[in-house]
Amino acid sequence: MSTFQVKDGTTISYKDWGTGQPILFSHGWPLAGDAWAPQMLFFGSQGFRVIAHDRRGHGLSDQPWDGNNMDQYADDLAELIEALDLRDVVLVGHSTGGGEIAHYVGRHGTSRVAKMVLVGAVPPLMLKTEANPEGTPLEAFDGIRKGTAGDRSQFFKDLSMPFYGFNKEGAKVNEGLRENFWRLGMMGSIKGEYDCIREFSEVDYTEDLEKIDKPTLVIHGDADQIVPIAAAGLKTAKIVKGAELKVYPGAPHGLAETEADKFNADVLAFIRA
Repeated sequence: MSTFQVKDGTTISYKDWGTGQPILFSHGWPLAGDAWAPQMLFFGSQGFRVIAHDRRGHGLSDQPWDGNNMDQYADDLAELIEALDLRDVVLVGHSTGGGEIAHYVGRHGTSRVAKMVLVGAVPPLMLKTEANPEGTPLEAFDGIRKGTAGDRSQFFKDLSMPFYGFNKEGAKVNEGLRENFWRLGMMGSIKGEYDCIREFSEVDYTEDLEKIDKPTLVIHGDADQIVPIAAAGLKTAKIVKGAELKVYPGAPHGLAETEADKFNADVLAFIRA
């Protein structure tokens, strides 16, 4: 992997393959850029330049004690985009990564952006509030904090089941996916991953979504147990002007891996449209 150093001295790792119009992939929690491996291979083979970074505190990037917040994540992303001089870039963000690319636009605009794809993404707001009754109660996120802090190795193994919908009756469990989820999660910093829980659960991305002025595709599984569609994809598609919504019936949170062929085809069609 390649690396570069952002302004505060943190080193960010990333992969940058191929040539052509750039597609930048932003991963979910608690994973790393390698979660996008099927897409990196597919879109690179389709003639695109594909980039996937490890967010600070995740994967092979540095693990600083401070700076594990969405403002910094978005600024790190901006520095990467500028360092690689990416223009007409397609931003693809899954889960927390969807918050990251939305917040990048909120802080840095869309002058370098061609299109955006939000996949099982956390915006506009995951947390249940009086104004957001469809959200998830704070107690659920406190449980994620407890699991991460207390025994993240077992917690990540357990989390992989609902993440990929393997806990549904009749589901065929893919142990390789589960083990890779665990591997990527354990590569990250416990401090960075712990801090990031607040960023994907309690940050309101509504104003960021309102600033998106590029063609946007929202993809969400209606059986997503991690980021329920009612508080996320359905609302995002209404907030982002002109957004296209694709709902995957019965699909889980990790649909880009469990339904990679369908997902890749839909994103490719959207990019080429």
